Amino acid sequence: MTEPSKPSKVVLAYSGGLDTSVILKWLQQEYGCEVITFTADLGQGEELEPARRKAQAMGIPDKHIFIEDLREEFVGDYVFPMMRANALYEGHYLLGTSIARPLISKRQIEIARELGADAVSHGATGKGNDQVRFELGYYALNPDVKVIAPWREWDLTSRTRLIEFAEAHQISVPKDKRGEAPFSTDANILHTSSEGKVLEDPWEETPDYVYSRTNNPEDAPDTPEYITVDFERGDAVAINGEAMSPATLLAKLNDYGREHGIGRLDLVENRFVGIKSRGMYETPGGTIYYIAHRGIEQITLDRGAAHLKDELAPRYAEIIYNGFWFSPEREMLQAAIDHSQRHVTGTVRIKLYKGSATLVGRKADVRYNLYSQDVVTFEDDAGAYDQQDAAGFIKLNALRLKLLKNRRNQ
Repeated sequence: MTEPSKPSKVVLAYSGGLDTSVILKWLQQEYGCEVITFTADLGQGEELEPARRKAQAMGIPDKHIFIEDLREEFVGDYVFPMMRANALYEGHYLLGTSIARPLISKRQIEIARELGADAVSHGATGKGNDQVRFELGYYALNPDVKVIAPWREWDLTSRTRLIEFAEAHQISVPKDKRGEAPFSTDANILHTSSEGKVLEDPWEETPDYVYSRTNNPEDAPDTPEYITVDFERGDAVAINGEAMSPATLLAKLNDYGREHGIGRLDLVENRFVGIKSRGMYETPGGTIYYIAHRGIEQITLDRGAAHLKDELAPRYAEIIYNGFWFSPEREMLQAAIDHSQRHVTGTVRIKLYKGSATLVGRKADVRYNLYSQDVVTFEDDAGAYDQQDAAGFIKLNALRLKLLKNRRNQ
């Protein structure tokens, strides 16, 4: 049996950090192939030019170094469609890491196609969800691509071994990487997640130094702040009447969330690979957005559509969490969800105060509004609702209950 041929070119999802720098050198040595680095700016708040310099220092020519600002595409084409569904994994998690992986996978495959690369690689470990998300994305977009997952192949199984490899190959090792990291993080414009080490005991409260995106709610301003968010067809388009692009709008909500300590989540979740893990998530702007979107749906979405959406949302969230963004089932659900958002247009008012974002007002133009004060009022409704109609409604719904009771009494 012949051994599979080694790839000639590999597109590596490259952060410029220690792990992916070691992977870059390992790919060059292990496979003897050209490496193309791809670094996505998803709003993680880090300077990305050092990634370029590190890649250059390791012999990567400029034409094979890709650093791209994908913030608008990320928010507009991935975060907003997910938010239309009100997706929460296991009732809590706003899927900040999960939703970023499909876009990274897509761009890796596109770059591979543009440059004639026959393989892609990532730095996800063999215990986590991200390996699944990256690779399901790769295969959905290019079934024949070769995937290289170093953490499942190499023998660098400890931080010490990783650092020894780096030093042996003149890869710079930051001082904060020489000791055992207290926790690991992943960040983008939607959220920051932290897990591992100091967070592994689910009984222990998360230390305050872990939080990076939000002020401690106890130290947040003592005066509440009110903001308005405008929606059109299910997507937010303005804050306090000021029109903004998707990424700019989410960044602004992040600023409000940071100031008021909103969006912290301590969660023990079920990973797709079967492990329970404890993570700490900060999703300041996303939390405000979620509450605002549900608020405008309250007066613009029909009861039947709203309840069906609530049934579909956990399934939709699980699909994204497990890495099936490019699956037909996600696309089918997305079509139904997007159809439901045709009239989700209006304005909500949110109160921000010491860790909470509270919906306190919502309004919509008569073209979209399903809420009628004339019908719901406790005062004279001038014939808008005939209360006598309720008697027949109740009797029809009670009929099967009466029959059941009569059968039991026989």
